Amino acid sequence: MESCSLVDSAVATLSSSTAGGRGRGRAGSSGTRFLNCSSSSKEHGVSASCSIGKMLSGVKSAARRKLFRSEHEWLDGSWSELAGGDAGSSHWWTTLENNFVLEASEDQYGGVLVDADRLPSDQAAFARSLAASLSYWKSVGKKGVWLKLPVDRSEFVPIAVKEGFKYHHAEEAYLMLTYWIPEEPSLLPANASHQVGVGGFVINDQMEVLVVQEKYHGLGLGGVWKIPTGFIQASEEIYTGAIREVKEETGVDTEFVDVVAFRHAHNVAFQKSDLFFMCMLRPVSNAIKIDETEIQAAKWMPLEELVKQPFIQEDHMFQKIMDICIQRLRKCYCGLTAHNLVSKFDGRASTLYYNVDEPEDVNCDAA
Repeated sequence: MESCSLVDSAVATLSSSTAGGRGRGRAGSSGTRFLNCSSSSKEHGVSASCSIGKMLSGVKSAARRKLFRSEHEWLDGSWSELAGGDAGSSHWWTTLENNFVLEASEDQYGGVLVDADRLPSDQAAFARSLAASLSYWKSVGKKGVWLKLPVDRSEFVPIAVKEGFKYHHAEEAYLMLTYWIPEEPSLLPANASHQVGVGGFVINDQMEVLVVQEKYHGLGLGGVWKIPTGFIQASEEIYTGAIREVKEETGVDTEFVDVVAFRHAHNVAFQKSDLFFMCMLRPVSNAIKIDETEIQAAKWMPLEELVKQPFIQEDHMFQKIMDICIQRLRKCYCGLTAHNLVSKFDGRASTLYYNVDEPEDVNCDAA
């Protein structure tokens, strides 16, 4: 006969038949005790003087995820070996899964995403559940684990890190951590590697360009007149982001013409790469009203005066951008226009930017 230990950290619940719902009593208190059940050998399956099924049937919800932390060692073993490896083990397996494993959904790559809305309410219960869950997921061949911890569960972060979880990314409301189970290099996708910026080249019929002076600028850029620039927001199109940035900084309304160029740079902010899209915009209003929190001044500047600034003349990147914009104005160069399409690959609408060179295209006559 082999002996196995289960935990009753809610003794009162075990004797009750009303342990439904998702209540999570505080585990690890002084009232915690062990229930020892003797099971038969592998030849006879799992039988016990106190039936495991009966013992846990009344606590499938209230006692969920309540494995005692000191039992971590036997959790690391094979679940099937503990159970006997036959029909009885299936019952043992199911009982453990139903009562102690964190709520999670499976992804198409053999991984799991833990339900952030169904986490235990205290650190002790979370620590036990996380250890049990990892052991279970390893046993059933899962690969990657995604653990999203909301701000109000930030005290769980050290526990997850101690178990081997790694930071993936963070937003204002949560931290995402990951755990790669197989003994091989992780195949989980890395965090976003790029930030996306836009610039709006706005020129009117008088060949004047809309330019700004920023209140906060880099070393040596004081007094420089430049085009409005900024960052794309979440779920925002490149061209709508350019229109928005121009409106926010100068108060001028514009419409999108095309993307004339983009720049790719690396190790910019926090070692992230940077994509910067230069958009040509057509003004539909002229009155300027600056955003005083970011902008020192704004005005319409003659194109010739803009390109003659020492800053432009001494910077090969900006000089090239100005040359491209001038060629675009002369219709000797075609930019990329935005086209809304739906792909069968994911069934989602997206924007494809490409060059259109057709006689009826009024935006570009380049041959």
